[in-house]
Amino acid sequence: MSLLQQIQENVVTEGSDLGSILLKVRLLAARLNSDILEEWVKHESEGYPTGAEVPSYRVTGIAYKGTFSGPFGSGIQNAPIPPYLIKKHAGESWTAYKVRESIAAIDEMVKKIADGGAFGLDCSNLILLLQGKVYEGYACNEISGSISATAFYEIKQAVRSRVLELTMELEKSVPGALDVGFGNSNTDKSDTEQVQQISQQIIYGNVSTAVAGGPASTIAVSVCERDDDSLIDYLVNQGIASEDASQLAGIMASEEPSSKEEPFGNKAKNWIASNLEKAASGTWNVGVSVATKVFTEAALKYYGLK
Repeated sequence: MSLLQQIQENVVTEGSDLGSILLKVRLLAARLNSDILEEWVKHESEGYPTGAEVPSYRVTGIAYKGTFSGPFGSGIQNAPIPPYLIKKHAGESWTAYKVRESIAAIDEMVKKIADGGAFGLDCSNLILLLQGKVYEGYACNEISGSISATAFYEIKQAVRSRVLELTMELEKSVPGALDVGFGNSNTDKSDTEQVQQISQQIIYGNVSTAVAGGPASTIAVSVCERDDDSLIDYLVNQGIASEDASQLAGIMASEEPSSKEEPFGNKAKNWIASNLEKAASGTWNVGVSVATKVFTEAALKYYGLK
């Protein structure tokens, strides 16, 4: 059984240790020469340092409650504070918490607060920022912020899901990935570039950066609103054939998207449906699931919906 197949078996086995799975993924990343995948596994295993990009699944909301005192001895105890007010008066950083702890630390948090508890935050500075701005005429005496245990559990599940999706896509799109074992590594340059693209898209879903040219080389490709050339460049860098990228860009320029949830017009949807077989057959240098994400994220940027 190859290393990739062992990872797949472990990740779908109920009760398997996520830390051990990540160690195998880190070895696979090294064998496939993917610095993006290796760095992600390292951060998940050891924690994300300040300044490192945190994947979207590690950003969670915070629930706030406050105690307020008013005139004539009146008061309000443990009153929920709307996120809108927090964001308006204190900034978005107080409503979107970036969980930087390692998977092992998150696992311990889940165990400690499993019985309906929550993870508490230091909100002493928030008292000053919200003073007099929540209830008119009432002083803010205390604020508590908490993150539900469910949020940490969902992070663990998101990591498992990405590991499984990643290995499935590698199995489908990178033939050499199945040959990787504990003692051998035979990865050519084209495989490395493909692994880089797959890792970037599945882990971060980032349409602003496409990776090409090997492990240490990144090319920033931005999709600008209503800019056909930037759309084409992005699609080509993600593995879509140049002619096909130009066709899709022309179609998208001629129609409007249905909605933010479905950012394509009817012609674009029909074109994608009829051309996805090129991903399955290997005509495009990208697998089906990644190609679908690439088109969706690119459309959101192109139409100014994201």
